Amino acid sequence: MTGALDGVRILDLTAVLMGPFATQLLGDMGADVIKVEPPAGDSTRALGPMRHPQMGGGFLHVNRNKRSLVLDLKQAAGRDALLRLVETADVLIYNVRPQAMARLRLTWEIVSAINLRLIYVGVFGYGQTGPYAAKPAYDDLIQGAIGLPSLVAKVGDGTPRYVPVAIVDRTVGIAASNAVCAALYRREKTGLGQSIDIPMFETMVPFILGEHMGGETFVPSAGPPGYARMLARERTPFVTMDGYVCALIYNDRQWQSFFELIGEPERFNNDPRLVNIATRTLHIEALYTMVADIVRTGTTAEWLGRFEQADIPAIPLHTLDSLLADPHLQAVGYFQSTEHHSEGPILQMRPAATWSESSPSIRRGAPRLGEHSEEILREAGYSDLQIAALVESGATKIIAPAAKHG
Repeated sequence: MTGALDGVRILDLTAVLMGPFATQLLGDMGADVIKVEPPAGDSTRALGPMRHPQMGGGFLHVNRNKRSLVLDLKQAAGRDALLRLVETADVLIYNVRPQAMARLRLTWEIVSAINLRLIYVGVFGYGQTGPYAAKPAYDDLIQGAIGLPSLVAKVGDGTPRYVPVAIVDRTVGIAASNAVCAALYRREKTGLGQSIDIPMFETMVPFILGEHMGGETFVPSAGPPGYARMLARERTPFVTMDGYVCALIYNDRQWQSFFELIGEPERFNNDPRLVNIATRTLHIEALYTMVADIVRTGTTAEWLGRFEQADIPAIPLHTLDSLLADPHLQAVGYFQSTEHHSEGPILQMRPAATWSESSPSIRRGAPRLGEHSEEILREAGYSDLQIAALVESGATKIIAPAAKHG
């Protein structure tokens, strides 16, 4: 079975996490993703434990279903090779600042003159019409720019902290993948490609203000920003006698069921704070504190059973270790032990979505640096002598076939 994007060729000039995650999603859906790397390789090749140099665990999880082509784009020969690939590519995606693409003479104006059907996607920090246009951006910086650490401080000990996952890189990576798919559909109707800018900052602002715009939604303002339930200090996993349980008592029926569960059904009708979602939100800190005091009286297993019986959404609180052993993920075959062609057995997370046709799949492991340089250059029409000249000049790099691990 072929993927939905089978036949689509993507020139992936991205590195680190945001761009590679986007292109991995596209590769999972069947696209031929050519990962164009400088001679030193993507810096994340050195990230995490590894069995062999430049094949770190962090790299393996965002670069499957790709082929690696080494091109030194600062050399004329390397740039010329990329432009030859542009002739037949469907998408070119990059995540450096547009100013860097201009220095390489790889702007939209230049590449679109070679291929009018090309979809040219830039994923970078900030929109290009504002004062932040040329600023560098990383996940931590954009978390700060959108105020995420300030929200963590507000509900915590007062210390601003970054969320301990690369939430911006992965979220914007998904946005980039969505944009590519939509642009491919548009091209089917018009026959023309287009240039797309996806700024991290502007993409992430709705993830904060979508919940927290509050009274500032209205002109003039109807009140301060902030969503009280999200900012309640007691909006945490509830402590039990032997651990934690995550539960959400949200709508009228769930609150009524909770009081029935603890043997005090009359409290739902008698407490004016519980009249509706608006009054509950006004008093959410006190209500969450009340629930927390009650949950402390039982074990995690007891409360999970009670919440399930009352049809109140609840789940155990996982750690990194226990998440890997989650029974649901085990049952659906989410973690797959696969044989990587150079790294041996590795544990991968399969594509989450299931399709009745053209299902996403893992077809190849993350590539070694320059593993497919010769193969791709031959596809572009380069002869043996021309490839040898590129290698000699340092514009590309070719490696020997991988020995079987172990």
